[in-house]
Formats: sequence, C-alpha cells, structure tokens
Amino acid sequence: ITQDFVKVSDFLKESSYQIRKRGFSPHPIFVVSEKNVAIGLPLVKRGEKDNEWFYNAALPEHLIEKELLLEETYGEFTKIYKDPEEYCCLFVALPQFTNFVFLPYPEDGGESDLF
Repeated sequence: ITQDFVKVSDFLKESSYQIRKRGFSPHPIFVVSEKNVAIGLPLVKRGEKDNEWFYNAALPEHLIEKELLLEETYGEFTKIYKDPEEYCCLFVALPQFTNFVFLPYPEDGGESDLF
C-alpha cells in the first residue's frame, strides 16, 4: 500500500485539506481497497494515477453508517487521529486486513503507524 500511496498522496492531501476547509469533517478518511467498495465517494480509480488500489473519500459518519466504526468509539478515534496536515488516515478494506492506518505524506519521510 505504501508504494501505491506515494502515487496518489498529493491528491489525497489536497482532498483532505478541501474536506476540512469546507467544514465536512476535521477527520477525513480515505478508504483503500482492491475492489471498489461502497464506502464514501469514489476519489481515485485503479490505474487513474498508475495506482493499483481504489481510493474513496469518506467521513467518519460513512463508516459509522456501515458499522465499520462504532459511534460509541468515535471519541477514542478522534484522540488517536493524527495531524491531517502531516498524516493521511487510510481505512484499509481488504478481506485479510481491515484497519485504520496513518501514513505520513512523503515529504515528511516518517514511518507508518497502525491503529
């Protein structure tokens, strides 16, 4: 995922900024999947930026609605949510792995952290 992320990171960072700036949510989430999933809004299709994954823009409400994030744990989620200027919040939706991953945008050169 990290190699693919580099190809779309600038676009995701700008999308995160727009989501926050327009007041949709202070906690944008990008759903990453091998097959397009019905969570959030399609943002980057496979192959669009020489990428291998699908990326959807989602708000916490989208994940709560799909019961992928429990409403009662949303407060805890906001506490671990990393600075969106430096980190991208990805919700990786794979059959073998489903979890939140915070990846630093490439210019920061940091390591990824799992939730």
